[in-house]
Amino acid sequence: MHTVATARSDLLSRAELDARGLSSRAIAAAIDSGLLHRVHSGWYVENRVWDAASPEGRHLLQVVAVHSHQRGGDAVSSLTSAAVLHGLPLFRLTPQRVHVSGASLGGHVTATDVARHQTAVPEEDRTSVDGVACTSLARTVADMVRLAMPEAGLSIADAALRRVAWDDAERTYDVDAAEDLRARVGECMQRQARARGVRRGRYVLSIADGRAQLPGESVSRLYLLRLGFATPRLQVPIPAPGGGNYLVDFGLDDVDAWGEYDGEGKYLDPQLRGAKTPEEVLLREKEREDWIRGTTHRRFPRWGKSSIGSAQALGIRLAKFHITPPG
Repeated sequence: MHTVATARSDLLSRAELDARGLSSRAIAAAIDSGLLHRVHSGWYVENRVWDAASPEGRHLLQVVAVHSHQRGGDAVSSLTSAAVLHGLPLFRLTPQRVHVSGASLGGHVTATDVARHQTAVPEEDRTSVDGVACTSLARTVADMVRLAMPEAGLSIADAALRRVAWDDAERTYDVDAAEDLRARVGECMQRQARARGVRRGRYVLSIADGRAQLPGESVSRLYLLRLGFATPRLQVPIPAPGGGNYLVDFGLDDVDAWGEYDGEGKYLDPQLRGAKTPEEVLLREKEREDWIRGTTHRRFPRWGKSSIGSAQALGIRLAKFHITPPG
């Protein structure tokens, strides 16, 4: 996970480059040759770091660099910039500018890489992450479910609910904690009742569920609902051989089926695989799927990134398993 501390350690100020003996001409040459990347005025990062970073990691570098230039005022990082500070995903979002909001910014002014939004951010909607002032988790979710496309907004809302309600060690979900955050997000939107996108935001918030582990699961659920399936159960426990449970991403109870979204990281990311090889992970998944099919007698379609380009694409994938919305 990208953190403010990591971003600060990766960023190089103009003063640091000066101390290394790099003149303006040398810095420009390093940028042209692909050794350095300019993040913000006076701030740089090694190009290898920039190339390896996710969209969230890149935007966090920009946010931290911009924050280093802020002096006083009531501005706080907001929208996508607050989202990355809170560790929330940016599904299909690639921010070009850092967003800051406050009541005394002199209007909505967009500079080359900073968008300033003149809007009230009351004290209860403010917090800070490792010294960087930003909108609170609830306000950030409220803003994003209103203003982002539903795919991005739901991914953010799900991740925020998961942050407060999911216990990874116990694999349990605290419904009360999730509903407390949902209520606080709703209160934020109520204070912005005349703002753009509130109707969409309320819908996205109503279907948000922190049991979703990945944006791909969030978007899959959105598309299942659009296709006409009933709201699926999430992370459904299935008794496993030898005790314990397997968790299945989706319980499609209205069509007597299971469903699983396969993120590529399950097989390719060493941090997710642990000590296992991709082949070992694949074999274990096959054994798990065979057990679930055999003990529940339900169909078990799987899909990945290529099947969630649209609701139609997911519908086509499911139809190959003879799974279609009832009625």
